[in-house]
This record gives sequence, C-alpha cells and structure tokens, in this order.
Amino acid sequence: MIVKTNSPFQIHNVRMFILFRVLFNARFYYPVFSILFLDFGLTLSQFAILNVVWAATIVLCEIPSGALADTIGRRNLLVFAGFLMVIEIAIWAFVPRANLTLLFWVFVLNRILSGMAEAAASGADEALAYDSLQKEGNIDDWGRVLERQIQVQSVGFIIAMTLGGVIYDPQLMQKGADLLGLGMAVSRETTLRWPIYLTLITAVLTLLTTLRMREVVGMERVASIQRRQAVKDSFRLIWAAGRWIFKTPFVLGLMLFGLLYDSVVRMIITMGSQYYRIIEIPEALFGVLGSVLALFGFFIPGIARRLSERRSALFNLLLTAGLILLGLVGMSRVWPTFGILPALLLFSNLYLMGFFLSYYLNQATSSERRATVLSFKGLFLNLGYGGIGILYSLLLAHLRGQVSSGQVAVAEETLKNIVFVDSLPWFSWYFVVCLLILLICFTKPLRNKLL
Repeated sequence: MIVKTNSPFQIHNVRMFILFRVLFNARFYYPVFSILFLDFGLTLSQFAILNVVWAATIVLCEIPSGALADTIGRRNLLVFAGFLMVIEIAIWAFVPRANLTLLFWVFVLNRILSGMAEAAASGADEALAYDSLQKEGNIDDWGRVLERQIQVQSVGFIIAMTLGGVIYDPQLMQKGADLLGLGMAVSRETTLRWPIYLTLITAVLTLLTTLRMREVVGMERVASIQRRQAVKDSFRLIWAAGRWIFKTPFVLGLMLFGLLYDSVVRMIITMGSQYYRIIEIPEALFGVLGSVLALFGFFIPGIARRLSERRSALFNLLLTAGLILLGLVGMSRVWPTFGILPALLLFSNLYLMGFFLSYYLNQATSSERRATVLSFKGLFLNLGYGGIGILYSLLLAHLRGQVSSGQVAVAEETLKNIVFVDSLPWFSWYFVVCLLILLICFTKPLRNKLL
C-alpha cells in the first residue's frame, strides 16, 4: 500500500527527476562549444555537419525512444540515456588529436550518441516523475515540481557556464596557478579538455542517478513482455499516439504553437554571439549574459505556474507571443548596448514556453502513452528548428546577393554583419503570419480546453 505524501519533493522519483535534469544539462563546455570543436582541429564546415548529424539523430530516435519508454519502462530508457552520455563524453575526453580524419569520425560518433541520449531522455524523465506524483502525491503539484526543477537546473547552468568559461581560459588559469605557487605552465593544450573532464564527472553522476530511479508500480512490463513483442507494441503505440495527437485539437494546437515559438527563439539564440558583437557587447561578457539568462529561471517558472493555474492555455500562449514579438521587434532595431534588453526578453520566453507545454501536455495525456506523446513534442520542436533553419539559410543567400550587388567592395566580415542585420526584421513578419494562421485554426480548443 502506498501512502501519499503532502510534499511532492518527498517522492523519490521526483527528487531524482530534478537531479537528473540538472546533471544531464549542466555541461561545462557549453560556453565554449563552437570554438572548442575548432580548437580540436575541425573546420567550420565539419562543425556544421556535426550539428546536422546531432539534430537528425534526435529526429530519427525521438518517437521510437518514447514508445519504448512506454513499453519496456521509463527507468530503463533513462539508464540507457545515462550510459550513452558517459560513452559520448568519454570518447571526446580521450580521443587522440594527431589524426584529423579519425578525429572527425569520432566526433560524428559523439554527436550520434549525444542525439540518442537526448532522445532517450526526452519524455521518459517527465513521464516517470509525473506518474510517480500521480501515484504517491497530488497531481495538482506538478506545476510546483516544474517550477523547482527549472530553478535548480538554472543553478547548475550558471555554475557550468561560469566555471566552464573560466577553466578554458589559459591566461586566467596561468594567473591562478602562479598565485597558488603551483609552478606549472598552462597553455591552450592544457585547458582544452578541462571542461570535458568536468562534464565526464557529471555524466557518471547522471548514470548513477538513473540507476537510483524506480519504475512506478504497475508500469513494469519488461518481465512479462518478450523483447520482440515489446518492439511491436512500441510501433503500435507510436501510431496510436500520433493519431490521438492529430485528432485532439487542444494537444495538436499546443505542439504547433510550441513549434513556432521554440523554432524562432532558438534560431536567434544560436546567432546570439554575432548579435552581441554587432551591438558592441564585449566578448568577455558573453558567458556572463548566459548566466544572467539562467537567473531568469528562478522567477519565471513561478509566474508561469500561477498563470497556468489561473488562466486558459490560449491566454498564456498569446501572452508569450506578445513578449516574443516585442523581443523580435526590439532586436531588429539593433540598438548599441541597449539592444541586449530585447534579446534577453526574447530568450527568456523559452522558460515560459517550456513550462506551459509540459504543464498542459501532461494534464491532457494518459499515463500509458505519456512518454510517447512527450517525445512527439520533442520531434515537433526539432522539426520546427530544422525547418526554420532551411528557410533562414535561403533568406541569407537572397539578402547576401542583394547586398553584394549594391556594394562596390565590402569586407567579408562587414558583409556578414549587414546581411545578419537585414535578416532580423523578417523574423517578426514570419512570426506574425504563422501566429495568425494558428489562431484561426486553434483558438476555440485552446480557449475551452476541449480534449
């Protein structure tokens, strides 16, 4: 007999879910991600290929992993994700750099393993925590769990961003070594793998955390289902969950709104450093800005929880849309220094959108297909990001041609900046047009929450 607790944070799987999210996402190489690959000896084109490999792996594995979580167990998929993370970081930490061809293919394997780990974790962790809360506590506390999870994850992100950037700087590390009287010479070769070594430690802790999780009673099906039958059931569940999503306007609307919001904001975030440089923000502050953004995770989830409890999904989606549009318009003005304000406003909306999607989707979805549906959410978001990436590359090529034909002689760096600035207003128009289409199709179900 399970005795229900008054506090959701006394539930074992809820605590492990929060810890897993922190450890899985606190990667110390994030503040130096792109230059780290280049310092290993890769070219820009190889780095771009690796990003495509990573995104494609997530898209291909997202739905099957969610269905497997619903058939063979959420905990098993999370243990698998933790194991993949350890292997992914370990091969990066110890790969030799002498053979650049071998190095590139090892990084391809690294990106594949990373994408598989992301897909395996996506949906399964939330589903396990939500089912545990439903079984042992009060399901109405899910908003409080999400709020605490985002806040604690923000702390981990701040530590990873700050420490990762500091230990990668050989000059700063040399000053620290001299101050401590260590008598060691610190170079770029010395600090190159330090962020990766720290991430390897968190990877091992992530795996240990998943091993401490417990499958919810009544959800353990591994012993009674043969492996082949489990796979068949997984694909049957994928089909059933997909049909349910497209036949449920409330859920489909949520996912499409999430696709639009997430793709626009994430696309601009990936170009954040270029925008900061154009508005004359010192490069030394880039990591600090990432930490400032993470600080928003302390109070935005609380606002989102209160909004989700008191307002309709439509109201919250429209509020988020208004804030995103305000940020897009502000960034298109490219104000020197003060242009950082609309950028931070825009980027902070990922917290709002992430909370609302998780809150409403978990409410609307039954336990037996929860991980599969949440994996569909991940698929929608990654497809949206890939789609807008293709559109944006075509826009850049068009604008580049226009700028080049109208200028006599422009330096390459200047040309890139001009094209980038010219592209920013297009995001506002794209967002408004897509938003109007979604409102025409989904206003009624999102207002009334018709399931």
